[in-house]
Amino acid sequence: MFRIPRLLKTCARMGGAIRSSGLLGTEPAPLQTPHLSGHWRQLASQDTVKFTFEFRDGARHEVAVKEGESLLDVVLDHDVDIDGFGACEGTLACSTCHLILPPEIYQTMSMEISDEEMDMLDLAFGLEDTSRLGCQCMVNKDYEGVVIKVPAGVNDQR
Repeated sequence: MFRIPRLLKTCARMGGAIRSSGLLGTEPAPLQTPHLSGHWRQLASQDTVKFTFEFRDGARHEVAVKEGESLLDVVLDHDVDIDGFGACEGTLACSTCHLILPPEIYQTMSMEISDEEMDMLDLAFGLEDTSRLGCQCMVNKDYEGVVIKVPAGVNDQR
């Protein structure tokens, strides 16, 4: 039977030995987490990207964020004032984080739309050809300088 403290010490020693041996290389591998639809994504990097949210009344809100953040997190963390946005907290159970992406971003997205996202988008208010859910869109360098449109309303069908 293993004793937890002994096992933890052994693991810590082995991890240190592997790191000091150079087997892992000089740069640590980027951390990854499972994405809601089963894909993997890198955690947010230190590189910042600036882009703008545009509301139907013409008002704009510019943000500077780290690559790898979801648009849902960007809106919530940077106080972009969108009523009811992200009601399900990114669990693909609503369409309140619906955003309209510029065609150049929509076409370059590395992740295809899942069936779950399509089902939720069917319930979204003001659906357009380049609509996506913000919880499924991860910011990358391609977002630099783009304008993301916010629909006129929210349809929460939870």
